[in-house]
Amino acid sequence: MEWSGLLETLGERPVAVAGGALIGVAFGALAQRSRFCLRAAVVEVARGEWLADARTRSPENGHKLAVWLLTFATAVVVAQALILAGWLDVSGARQLATRGSLSGAVLGGLLFGIGMILARGCASRQLVVAATGNLRALLTGLVFAVTAQASLSGLLAPLRTAVAGWWTVDGGARDLLALASLGHGGGLVVGLMWLAAAALAVRRAQLPLRPALAAAGVGGCVAAAWWFTATLAGQSFEPLPVQSLSFTGPSADMLMQVLAPLTKPLGFDTGLVPGVVLGAFLAAWRGGDLKLEGFQGGEMMRRYIAGAICMGFGGMLAGGCAVGAGISGAAIFAVTSWLTLVSMWLGATLTDRWLDQPQHRLVLVAG
Repeated sequence: MEWSGLLETLGERPVAVAGGALIGVAFGALAQRSRFCLRAAVVEVARGEWLADARTRSPENGHKLAVWLLTFATAVVVAQALILAGWLDVSGARQLATRGSLSGAVLGGLLFGIGMILARGCASRQLVVAATGNLRALLTGLVFAVTAQASLSGLLAPLRTAVAGWWTVDGGARDLLALASLGHGGGLVVGLMWLAAAALAVRRAQLPLRPALAAAGVGGCVAAAWWFTATLAGQSFEPLPVQSLSFTGPSADMLMQVLAPLTKPLGFDTGLVPGVVLGAFLAAWRGGDLKLEGFQGGEMMRRYIAGAICMGFGGMLAGGCAVGAGISGAAIFAVTSWLTLVSMWLGATLTDRWLDQPQHRLVLVAG
């Protein structure tokens, strides 16, 4: 697709901002309607709710896992199909081309998984829910952004740098498909296998059509962001990053743009976060889901703040959040992203079993 006329008229940076905003609006609306959330899927698996017998389980058991699997599988399939068709080149993406940290992926992923259980939602989910009037998510998002910025260039930056340097890998060794000698054809096959698993989960959980389509749309937004930024970078005279959706760095950048004079050039991320908020708000408004909610006590507030801190530092250490590393990076088969995703699942599962499952069992017994 030739964008030279558009770029000459508007300029590369405004086009990047507009693209980020449009894809963000779509992501926010679709994530709100599908209830997409990695934390919810992990909890459903950790508690065995997705395996409950159809006669005894609640009507929504299995929905959360099915939604996440659909999102993940769609992102992988569409991204790999675009690469095979020659419409997408991600060789210059940070997740593949630059030196990465395996220690950061493992420890950052574990911390992020712990944090999203404590805060009852990952970074993207907090952003979506905050747009519907949830004040708990709003506070969590603010603390998350502050911690991410402190981890990037503030008080926590030396610790992040030290941990990330324990175990690193060269940029040329971060492509999982190349390491496994599969190629992008193999990547598409792997994606189709995930899609088949997602279809089985959807059928078993009897997930309604609308949330299923919305979940697939969320995954499509991830692939669309890869395509948009790669196409724009390929036609721009100005160097622009090839990237997809992520919320750790962009949240920190948005915080600094609000609090301090603008120093970083405008780009895709500049439009992404406001776009997600707007999309989620419009979807919640149209669906009648707008509702002010707050904390019920100091203990709950402490838990959310602790979770936000874990996610902010963990996400910056791992190089991305549950979407940025867990889906965007995994869709192009970056080794560190897959390692981060596994670590997030592990950290979240162990935290739920230690912290929340005993209380969950007491509630079931009492009921």
